[in-house]
Amino acid sequence: MIIGVPKEIKVHEYRVALLPFGVDEFVHAGHTVLVQRDAGIGAGMPNDEYEQAGATIVDSAEEIFAKADLIMKVKEPQPQEIKMLRKGQILFTYLHLAAEQELTEGITKSGCRSIAYETLIDQHGRLPLLTPMSEVAGRMSVQVGARFLEKPQGGRGVLLSGVPGVSPGKVVVLGGGVSGSGAARVAAGFGADVVILDTNIDRLRYLSETMPANVNVSFSNRQEVRKQIADADLVIGAVLVVGAKAPRLIQRSDLKLMQPGSVIVDIAIDQGGCVETSRATTHAEPTYIVDDIIHYCVGNMPGAVSRTSTSALCNATFPWAMEIVRNGTDLATAAAKHSPIAHGINTFDGELTCKAVADSFGLPWSDRFVKNYWTANR
Repeated sequence: MIIGVPKEIKVHEYRVALLPFGVDEFVHAGHTVLVQRDAGIGAGMPNDEYEQAGATIVDSAEEIFAKADLIMKVKEPQPQEIKMLRKGQILFTYLHLAAEQELTEGITKSGCRSIAYETLIDQHGRLPLLTPMSEVAGRMSVQVGARFLEKPQGGRGVLLSGVPGVSPGKVVVLGGGVSGSGAARVAAGFGADVVILDTNIDRLRYLSETMPANVNVSFSNRQEVRKQIADADLVIGAVLVVGAKAPRLIQRSDLKLMQPGSVIVDIAIDQGGCVETSRATTHAEPTYIVDDIIHYCVGNMPGAVSRTSTSALCNATFPWAMEIVRNGTDLATAAAKHSPIAHGINTFDGELTCKAVADSFGLPWSDRFVKNYWTANR
């Protein structure tokens, strides 16, 4: 097969979908790898390292898309990239289709065979390709939240750790999955008072037993969410429904309950956000204010720490990419052999094949690969 790695073009996206070790493995397996010039620069991987590993460096994304059987990316295709996708071509990347109907329809109409990192579910019900970036985003959420709590950034002027004689800040985490628990641990390490809300009693029990002493857990419901955010300095939205839009746990009217200058970091923004007032932002302009509450809703948070997140992502995605290419362009056979790949397929030859995405927009879908879908917290 010909594997193509274009340079990411989303605003302030510095990650790359394949590291030189992956190129080496593909080449030794008899495949050809095309890497767009400077695709790895933002993650600290110069062109010569890819060339030494056996890649062919090409100058344009157009050449990558025209020649490659498999396109490996990090973020969802941008409009100009969607136009270059073709029928039968395999696309392997984060898609988050439920957040945007135009993107969903564009990729479906292209006829490509898209596999979403975030819906690939392994035999244990886990999300192995979403997990590493959820880990990064969860940890980052406290870092960025603490920064925007500073008064020069428009925040309340609160130090999360407090100091002797001054109480620490309060952090509320919505969702106790991978990103939520990661955020809670970092916030606890800062010395903040932390509350995790979740609807999974077993997960709450586990978190109660394993989290530091300054982390409390509570069952999530409408009243409890409103109660906990009322005196929160930082609220982190870390809720996920696999493949579907995130539930709106905070309504605009709820912002009136919060303290002016407090911060919301909505990690769930790549699935539409779990706050009614959330809208996608970029690293260039990461925040905006609604009803005196600072909103941070960057959809590609891990892109800011590109060296760390690229390594974490590629370590997870490469083994699955190798499983895909072993069957060449016959993705249906790969899906039949490996149920996780079947779960990852979102579109196939002009059909939408992910029920959760279809339900988000009332679109028709085909169950040719997977008939059962799960929900999970990050």
